[in-house]
Amino acid sequence: MQLTKWTDYSLRVLMYCAAQTERGTPVTITEIGQAHGISRSHLTKVVMSLAALGYLETTRGRGGGLRLMAPASEIRIGEVVRRTETDFTLLECFDAALNTCGLAGRCRLESVLHQAMARFLEVLDGVTLADLMTPAVRRFPLPELPMAPPQRRPRGVAHKV
Repeated sequence: MQLTKWTDYSLRVLMYCAAQTERGTPVTITEIGQAHGISRSHLTKVVMSLAALGYLETTRGRGGGLRLMAPASEIRIGEVVRRTETDFTLLECFDAALNTCGLAGRCRLESVLHQAMARFLEVLDGVTLADLMTPAVRRFPLPELPMAPPQRRPRGVAHKV
């Protein structure tokens, strides 16, 4: 699964705001854009959406900018992803209206991917915006998270579907 740029930018905006909560002035769209190399016009749309979702408070005009509406410790990453992603349809068979797969109903791939998606979101539900913001992250980029090594199948062993 690959998250959309919209969700990626949404998370970057929230993390940037979380990293700047202790400063006296609000964060601006321009500074976030410069920090991440994202156009101001695109970020404006993302910020407006995050404000509508209740994650950001925006103030217009001189001295205005962005602030988190809730403490970073109360913002769950799983919720943000669910609210900013538009399509969790990993395969055609996830959408009964579009499914033309001849294996529908006789294949376990859909079930396995649904379980994987549920676990993916379950992990994100256990992470808050504050969890992503260690003191060393105050200046970005985030450190690499440890990954489990991929499991290999012995040669000649078929994958069961």
